[in-house]
Amino acid sequence: MTGYRTVARDAEAEIEVRRSRFLCTLARVEDEPAARAVVDRLRATHWDARHHCTAFVLGPPPAPVERSSDDGEPAGTAGAPMLEVLRGWHGEGVSDVVAVVTRWFGGTLLGAGGLVRAYGDAVRAGLEVAGTLRRELLREELLEVDHTDAGRIETALRQRGVAVLDTTYGARVGLLLGVPPAEEPRLHALVAELTGGRSQARAIGERWTDVAS
Repeated sequence: MTGYRTVARDAEAEIEVRRSRFLCTLARVEDEPAARAVVDRLRATHWDARHHCTAFVLGPPPAPVERSSDDGEPAGTAGAPMLEVLRGWHGEGVSDVVAVVTRWFGGTLLGAGGLVRAYGDAVRAGLEVAGTLRRELLREELLEVDHTDAGRIETALRQRGVAVLDTTYGARVGLLLGVPPAEEPRLHALVAELTGGRSQARAIGERWTDVAS
């Protein structure tokens, strides 16, 4: 797995079902403590609400961390349908996100089926507002070049679609490049072309990076 989707921005969306209000809050998070901190913040902010149901997905496939909570709603009617929406959004799902649906009871019981639909619909509404972007696994490659060549080589790499993640200056100029694993052979050939075979990029790590959708 070299890529997955996440939310493009934090967002809120509210729906009303038979006078009950369902406010979905979505937040981009990196780990479980951060997700739980969002839940705690919303409990304090919306202290007058009856339920704060949650679902979150963290990390890349195939084994992300997933949690959900019905927070007092009948078992399986809130957290689970919320989680299913996150898992299946647009056929690919989203990760690194926590969804909290805060409910203010409107006086009319919705039944199990009505609750499942309402909590799922609230998360769908939130995701429509948030939008998504893709995260790609990039290999970090360090290319060291002479100062006299650095500008030309950096410009050429960017024009060929290579991500230049950082530039450092010392005895030589270090260009930190990011490429998908499958593109490493192309990068090495391009570096050989641009430097006349005098320099080589060497792998030093990898990172998950947001890329344009």
